[in-house]
Amino acid sequence: MIRTNLSTKPFYNERAVHLALLLLAIVVAAASVFNVTRVLQLSHSGGELAARASREETRATELHASAARLRATVDPKQIELVSNEARKANDLIDRRTFSWTELLNRFETTLPDDVHITSVRPKVEAGKGTILNLTVVSRNLDEVYQFMNNLDATGAFAELQPRGDQYNTEQALWETVIEARYTPTAADTARRQ
Repeated sequence: MIRTNLSTKPFYNERAVHLALLLLAIVVAAASVFNVTRVLQLSHSGGELAARASREETRATELHASAARLRATVDPKQIELVSNEARKANDLIDRRTFSWTELLNRFETTLPDDVHITSVRPKVEAGKGTILNLTVVSRNLDEVYQFMNNLDATGAFAELQPRGDQYNTEQALWETVIEARYTPTAADTARRQ
């Protein structure tokens, strides 16, 4: 058997190499076409965004100028007057919405038998809410402190402070002034939890 190639031009199987090169060229061409289209789309989108940003900046400048013109037409004294009137109206609303029935019901459920309330003075303070000054009388100071503990347990009363005790020798009673912050909504929230 002869193992030498006697042809003048030897035959090499180059089809596989040509096919691989052709596939590579097709992939490169497709990637190039994709990249060119993406570059064109992004440059077009970038141009639109730049134009939109320019329009928005112009609009913002116009709005700032309009706001400055409006601020110039507003009288600060008029704003202060309206603000004071609104505060007064809010105070009146707060006083109007104060529920004496709810307050007295809370006293009824917390008051020990030998403690008597002689006066209740509510005062609405901005930022603090309703401040109550209670005057109570009792034969024993321990009962007054029990009443304060009962009020505190409701959740509607906070910052309970005895402001003064005075013993009335004619009636043999202690008279105590108690100050407390009253927030009935705090008790309602605590009950729901």
